[in-house]
Amino acid sequence: MHPRSRLLRAAALLGLWIAALPGVHAQQTREDLSRDLPASGELTNADVQSTGRSLLAAPGFAKAKVATNPAFPDATPVGEKTCIACHQLEADHFTHTLHALGLHAAAKADPSIPVCETCHGAGSQHAQAPLTRGSIIAYTKNGGTPIEVQTKTCLTCHEGGPRDHWLGSIHQRNDLSCSDCHNPMAKFSVEGSLARDSINETCAQCHKDVRLQFNRRSHMPLPEGQMSCVDCHNPHGSLTSPLLKTNTVNETCYQCHAEKRGPFLFEHAPVRENCLNCHTPHGSNQHALLVAPVPFLCQQCHVNQRHPNDMHTPQSLATGSNPDERIMGRACNTCHANIHGSNAPSGSKFHE
Repeated sequence: MHPRSRLLRAAALLGLWIAALPGVHAQQTREDLSRDLPASGELTNADVQSTGRSLLAAPGFAKAKVATNPAFPDATPVGEKTCIACHQLEADHFTHTLHALGLHAAAKADPSIPVCETCHGAGSQHAQAPLTRGSIIAYTKNGGTPIEVQTKTCLTCHEGGPRDHWLGSIHQRNDLSCSDCHNPMAKFSVEGSLARDSINETCAQCHKDVRLQFNRRSHMPLPEGQMSCVDCHNPHGSLTSPLLKTNTVNETCYQCHAEKRGPFLFEHAPVRENCLNCHTPHGSNQHALLVAPVPFLCQQCHVNQRHPNDMHTPQSLATGSNPDERIMGRACNTCHANIHGSNAPSGSKFHE
């Protein structure tokens, strides 16, 4: 038999075999699809309530309880509906936040879990005398609640992790409250319940001088949205005074600049000591975030050593009165290219 005839015969037999299989259709109709779907049944509101604990579990909020207000220890809980009776606008803003969704889900699973009073404390005294300062835990500067009580209430749920070193941190020592950076009562940011629309804008509320440094000609890519302040800093506390996420400046820089870590056969001492000896971290008007232009930066340490002993000044630049070819282009780095360290056997001067 001709090979082509044999192939056509096999294809015809395969088609007959597939057509004979049960449940196989050339094209599934809407009726066929509806028959194949499992029956949904009737899910009434009573069914939802009866299965609420399994359907509406909220592990992150399952242990929420009424916050303690030291100023009014005898106050008793009044429930969310009493709060909304006066604070309808706040309730509307709060509805779409993470805290609202979690607390409402937990309250459906366990009616004993409070919503508003999880953060603000028992509201009976406040309901009777709304103008009494401190009758509930307020998160404003003039609300009558000490900042220590505000932060302690937040840390009831948010303790541990990045907040291990909050006590003693520079933000805590300067009497910052959680509400200075966060606003859980409205959805201003995509994540983090921030008081502004981004991490960088939130930090810039106080650190305006640092924010301006990112406008310089050489800067970290923060304005372009490729990084944020928390890539290097932990605003909730750190073992270092500038709130670095690691123990040293260099370890922080090595998170991105791993090629500078080494170890090197020949190491450049000021580089190994601290990156900030030569670079400024936020922004500079010099190339590569340098604190000063080369060769003047290099001459802060290297003067009259194994080199022509003339001191370079701005007059040696191309626009000066005595241009010197040794500081044209990349200046010292034209020859000492691997200035961060070298693994070359003859790289003691960082030439290679």
